[in-house]
Amino acid sequence: MPYFTTPTDETQLHFIDYGPGEGPTLVFVNSAYFGTEMWEFQMLPLAAEGYRCVGLDRRGHGKSQDVWGGYDLDTLTDDLGALLDHLGLRDVTLIGHSLGAAEAVRLLTRHGSGRVARLALVGGMAPGIVRCAENPDGLPAGTIEALNETFRKDRAAFFASGAAGCFALGLPGNDVSDAYVENVIRDCHGATARAATAVLANFVTLDMAGEARKIDVPALVVHGDQDASAPIALTGRRVAGLIPDSTFRVYENAGHGLYVTHADQLNADLREFIAAA
Repeated sequence: MPYFTTPTDETQLHFIDYGPGEGPTLVFVNSAYFGTEMWEFQMLPLAAEGYRCVGLDRRGHGKSQDVWGGYDLDTLTDDLGALLDHLGLRDVTLIGHSLGAAEAVRLLTRHGSGRVARLALVGGMAPGIVRCAENPDGLPAGTIEALNETFRKDRAAFFASGAAGCFALGLPGNDVSDAYVENVIRDCHGATARAATAVLANFVTLDMAGEARKIDVPALVVHGDQDASAPIALTGRRVAGLIPDSTFRVYENAGHGLYVTHADQLNADLREFIAAA
């Protein structure tokens, strides 16, 4: 399996590199808790069509090394940048979901757009849900910290109780089997206890409005109108208004897991965006 070593602290990170490499290069950035398996309904069909699809298991996630430190947004972003350097990637379409969207934005503002040509934010947590001057309608930091403490006390219950809401099950078009939901819950446990709890701390202070304004590549912002984890008014709609060159797509009845429930629609939008930008 392909691994590389981070230059900052010599952490071994696992990545995948699918497709013949003849078409555009897509780099997928995962949500918290998940490894690259979360993108199967994007990476497999798009790679089969000729796109080069690359994904990274965040430190402490998936098949990557379990380490104690490095779960702050800057280090996570440096890990992602190190992968682009390791593979020598150029003209990349960077696609981030949830926490991965924040990492994607930070990559552009911290490392520049030399390797990245396009940005897609899918159910993203950027620019943040915490209440601050830029986001007066956000959640108080204390509320987010209390939710994080609930998570720390019983991760298993958190994952099991949140699965239905993640996919907005029961709404039209959101047909996800019980077996798939159970598999997703197992995948969430692929993140170690240390990694899973540490990455959540980023949301308490996440305020990326200023960074979003500095994005200098075309962006596609895709968000579900039923997203309970990253409410559209606080995240998707707001970041689309902040990024200078953005296209905003709202998916009706879609939750946080729209990359599963609305996979065909998302893939079509990604193809169109890549071809046009």
